Amino acid sequence: MPRPRLCRKIGFNPEITYFKPQGVPMRSLEVIKLTLEEIEALRLRNIKDLEQTECAKKMNTSQSTFQRILSSAYKKISIALIEGKAIEITNENIGEN
Repeated sequence: MPRPRLCRKIGFNPEITYFKPQGVPMRSLEVIKLTLEEIEALRLRNIKDLEQTECAKKMNTSQSTFQRILSSAYKKISIALIEGKAIEITNENIGEN
């Protein structure tokens, strides 16, 4: 039986929740979903320029979990950019895309 999921702290709520390639209708695009956790990890590490240990503390998680969240975000964004997919920022934390 897996450990219960910890409540992670999110200090940012994005106003814009969709990004898509210009000139392509949404109905013809696949959508990659980024969670608020992933957006917060990106914000803390890349915009606030915090070290991984500090980022993990701010999100109330371990360093290894923080790294997995950050790696997942990088992979999803890379897929969306390279393969021309839309990005949706969602409050869901379940599911992979």
